[in-house]
Amino acid sequence: MADSTQLWYFENVDLFNLLCPHKIEGIEDDHPMTKFKKEEFVYFPEDSSNYIYMIAEGRIKIGSYLEDGKESVKAILSKGEIFGELALTGEDKRQDFAQAMDAGTIVCSMTLDDMKNLMANNQPLSFKMMKLIGLRLRKTERRLESLVFKDARTRIVEFLRDEANEKGKKIGFEMMIPSHLTHKDIAALTGTSRQTVTTILNELREKNIINFDRRKILIRDMELLA
Repeated sequence: MADSTQLWYFENVDLFNLLCPHKIEGIEDDHPMTKFKKEEFVYFPEDSSNYIYMIAEGRIKIGSYLEDGKESVKAILSKGEIFGELALTGEDKRQDFAQAMDAGTIVCSMTLDDMKNLMANNQPLSFKMMKLIGLRLRKTERRLESLVFKDARTRIVEFLRDEANEKGKKIGFEMMIPSHLTHKDIAALTGTSRQTVTTILNELREKNIINFDRRKILIRDMELLA
């Protein structure tokens, strides 16, 4: 596992505590928490990019619509993660949508101006935000390459490896991934079908390479996951 990759993940989580307005004296009253119903949108494509968002509870799906109207899922984010950060790169209008996946999803927002002021006075925070943006752009590029050049099985296996590298916790010789993703979610993120995901995960489990339930995926041997 690449230690630098895992560090990215932990830094992303730490950003929530650094940035949530309810934890910053002086601006907490101007940034109320907002609760969203399941499938309710936080923003749509072409909305103004005026806010950075933090997830306090639940999950958020980031995606876009293809020319034929089909949905392309780019990321599924959970508690403690940040989204809408491309506003910091000069994005004037949203290119993607953000949609609540769970009932009672709670999102904390910060204005772009407040974020810029915080970053101007905090070099470590500015550095972490730039790393977050860079990571997500690289992940998007890798995902596009995978969709074009790799078959369904390879995409699913590489998804598991990426999840392990970013979010896995080593337990002895095994790697445990706390998972909030269903087979349908994994299918959306890998450009496959739910049936294909289920078939490949069951195949890997039969070979004793992984085990899984609704709350976690356990990779028994990273070297065999190929």
